[in-house]
Amino acid sequence: MLARSGRHRHLPLMARRTRTATAFPPGPDDGYLAGQMLIAMPSLQNPSFARTVICLCAHSSEGAMGIVVNKPIDGLSFDELLKQLNLSPVPPQRRIRMFQGGPVEAGRGFVLHTADWFSDQSLPVTEDLSLTASVDILKAIASGGGPRQGLLALGYAGWGPGQLEDEIQANAWLSVTPDEALLFGESDDRKWLAAMAKLKVNPSLLSGAAGHA
Repeated sequence: MLARSGRHRHLPLMARRTRTATAFPPGPDDGYLAGQMLIAMPSLQNPSFARTVICLCAHSSEGAMGIVVNKPIDGLSFDELLKQLNLSPVPPQRRIRMFQGGPVEAGRGFVLHTADWFSDQSLPVTEDLSLTASVDILKAIASGGGPRQGLLALGYAGWGPGQLEDEIQANAWLSVTPDEALLFGESDDRKWLAAMAKLKVNPSLLSGAAGHA
């Protein structure tokens, strides 16, 4: 997606992935959790996932894919990203916040956004959310357009067939219906607590003997 000297290596956008606007991935009604948010249990100590909040973008018998929404990227701004992609205008008319989306394919970029903006390279997540991996959406945002809300993630969280179900069974994750404040709000250091509060769960009362991912 971008080229940068120093610690940021070449980061290409995800390969084109298209679906029609009505072809939604399996969701809670299908026994899967696409469109839900995963909340890491306190017992989950994996550095990539400890105290994370993840928007689950796809979940089926073939596995699952999600975007971490509470780990901001340090050392790279949206303006710098636009310069490296030779996109204009710089400075942009709008900016989008950037996150470490997960440990898988950290060189690929994804924009999770409200579904009021859509292209043939957008994957519907729910009726209200889409995932797009194209510089077109960055051009639109920089020019003052694009979706009403969105975030840019580098990398993603991925699970193989049955793996996420096993982790949930082992008490590694809770799930909750997302809202825009949790997805796109700016209090990243409080999103995990806010997600727990949405479930009316006090993390200090959760058992330390819960399962591990």
